[in-house]
Amino acid sequence: MEPKKRKGYNNPFIHVLLWGIIFILPYFFSDFDSVFQWKRFMRSVPEMLSFLLVFYLNYFVLIKQVLFKGKTKEFIFYNILLITGIALLMHYGYEIYRFLNPEFRPRFRRRGPSPWFFVIRNATSLLLMTGLSVAIRMSERWFKVENERKELERAKSEAELQNLKNQISPHFLLNTLNNIYALIEFDPPKAQTAVMELSKLLRHLLYDNSQSYVPLAQEMSFIHNYIELMRIRLADNVTVTTHMNVNKTSRTMIAPLIFISLIENAFKHGVSSHKPSFIDITLREPPEGKVEFICKNSYFPKTESDKSGSGIGLELVKKRLQLVYPGNYTWKHRIDGDVYTTTLIIDTKKEANDTELLDRG
Repeated sequence: MEPKKRKGYNNPFIHVLLWGIIFILPYFFSDFDSVFQWKRFMRSVPEMLSFLLVFYLNYFVLIKQVLFKGKTKEFIFYNILLITGIALLMHYGYEIYRFLNPEFRPRFRRRGPSPWFFVIRNATSLLLMTGLSVAIRMSERWFKVENERKELERAKSEAELQNLKNQISPHFLLNTLNNIYALIEFDPPKAQTAVMELSKLLRHLLYDNSQSYVPLAQEMSFIHNYIELMRIRLADNVTVTTHMNVNKTSRTMIAPLIFISLIENAFKHGVSSHKPSFIDITLREPPEGKVEFICKNSYFPKTESDKSGSGIGLELVKKRLQLVYPGNYTWKHRIDGDVYTTTLIIDTKKEANDTELLDRG
């Protein structure tokens, strides 16, 4: 998945809007009449150009080349020189302009503020421009770093998830092939039927498992095919019942193969060749936007020799749930005597909303 490009404060429109406000705002607080005065406007142009010079010299050069490289003292020193020089130039440049234009000279000489008052006033305005430039650059940098961090986390999660899906498929196929191999010797016709059922499952693995989410009804169909495949090798003392309360037109999406390891676990630990045993599987979709999966089975603890690879599938399920549905699922399992129950509830509506918000961001 390609990282999404996010717009920051470096959008030219933002800069135009910002400087438009800075330029026009003083006119709202001035005490002269409402008629636009061209001469007053022209006198303000050098001041605005000075603001622009300080702002963008910091924005494009000093902040990136000095401040962001850890040279804070040099950054302060350069700005002191820059602000002081431009503040002096602004004041004495204006004085020269007044001298060269008699209409701007006062009719009566009176003692006014010290020239340093105007220099300090100009320096303060330029310092505010420097602070504004630093604030915007720091905000852009923070947004950029934060977006890169989120993209890295997303890429890492997707890589981990794909790795888990790649592990689940071989694990699932290994168990299925072992079952078919057991049928070949004593019941070849059933083995042939099992191979046909397996081909349906492989079609799902090839075309659907590559997707992040699949329709719940489609996943229900896969579960049904898998259970039918498992029934082929079961003895008469094993009862398998299913309760699939999912509308075939349901628009709910679910992560593929999220339930299959739980069903595999039931067939592995809930079936005995010489004792009555059962497996009861329920998949339903309540109105509140959740998906509930409940599996009950008779429990026959495996001996140490049978525990090779046991628990791998469940561990993969746990990791996938943490990656795909963080905070949006409840998974409980318990043993009551000789009955094992596992319950998985996924809030698909909340997950869909979170995904939509991320896509819009």
